[in-house]
Amino acid sequence: MHEFFGRKIKKNFLFLYMDRIWALDMYQTAGLGVLALLAGIYLTRYIKFLKKFCIPAPVTGGIIFSLLTLGLYHLGIECTFDGTIKDLCMMLFFTSVGFQSDFKVLKKGGKPLVVMIGLVFGLIVCQNLISVGLARGMGFNALFGMSAGSIPMCGGHGTSGGFAPLLEKMGLEGADSITMAAATFGLLAGSLLGGPLGERLIRRHKLADPSAHKNVMEGIEGVEASPEAKGYHTNQEEDFQTYVMGACYLFIATALGTGVSKLLQLTGITFPTYFGALIVACFLRNVLGLFPSFLKSLPVDKIVYLGDISLQLFLGIAMASLQLWELASLALPLGVILCTQVAFMALYGAFVAFPLLGKNYDSAVLVSGLCGFGLGATPNAMANMSAVCFKYRYAVQPFIIVPIIGAMFVDIINTGVITVFLNLI
Repeated sequence: MHEFFGRKIKKNFLFLYMDRIWALDMYQTAGLGVLALLAGIYLTRYIKFLKKFCIPAPVTGGIIFSLLTLGLYHLGIECTFDGTIKDLCMMLFFTSVGFQSDFKVLKKGGKPLVVMIGLVFGLIVCQNLISVGLARGMGFNALFGMSAGSIPMCGGHGTSGGFAPLLEKMGLEGADSITMAAATFGLLAGSLLGGPLGERLIRRHKLADPSAHKNVMEGIEGVEASPEAKGYHTNQEEDFQTYVMGACYLFIATALGTGVSKLLQLTGITFPTYFGALIVACFLRNVLGLFPSFLKSLPVDKIVYLGDISLQLFLGIAMASLQLWELASLALPLGVILCTQVAFMALYGAFVAFPLLGKNYDSAVLVSGLCGFGLGATPNAMANMSAVCFKYRYAVQPFIIVPIIGAMFVDIINTGVITVFLNLI
């Protein structure tokens, strides 16, 4: 009897070990993503390097889990993941981006805002031309070039995750891992490049002297901390209701957006899955803006919070489910393209953006911000500008322009340019 059960247990154990694929379902994949996010939050809180360069928590935690799955792969066990929750979070995030697109705020930026929009457009086009050109020159598919172009550079991890399934569908294997790796590289490069470049331009052109104050942002922080700047705070019940309303708007726009996406597919042009929802949200935001009474019912701030939560969960799942072994044969060509992108960003910022923006102190600060979201994300841009201003003095206009560009224009312009490129190559 004991021998029989012993053989059965041993047989089941061997069967489990020989099952080389561990398929995580929707709930397990979501749980893994949440664990990656929590691990990243903990590490970011206590490791100064991660704080200094504004590395997103889900990226930090997700890389750790992806390295664990890489170790399992080398032991002969491959992990597969369900992308349902990840795709939903991606849709909700880009829908929230659409709700932030208020065209009335364009007046606040003035001429520098228009110039910056043009510079962002030019940067995105050049990033894709560089990456596709280098990829073809090294004998790789143009889709591989696109995975190291403006998708991860100006787009960051959010756009990378949004376009990766489309690149996979078009024939690029491992697109998710490639774009996420490139986005992580860009995030670090944007943080390392922006501040020093802005500081060098200020010092070289003698645009400002270093501040003697211990905290040059003290006055600004005092204004932001004032009751007038913070606005009124509702009680818990009202706050809950506005979050519910924000969630309703998000899901309604997402649902309508799927219909718009299906209509766009009829044109024969390739669009990312989230593009329809982004358009619907942008339309609702600006149409409701024409009627102040209706606009009051649109809790944009709560929608932004919900979108940010969705982005964090999306990145946690996306980074934790990276299949890093797919990058082994592409490490060298990917590195060549990404290093070229960084070099181009430095030259573009110093010799194109800086002169066009006026060669003054504000333009130098804006260049540091351009490097931030040109290679990484808007938070990197804000961190770069804050670092420059901390050494010299606060610049009002850049801190108005860059958030507008990051919230309203980068993703929309980038999506449009990428769509054109994907349909031409």
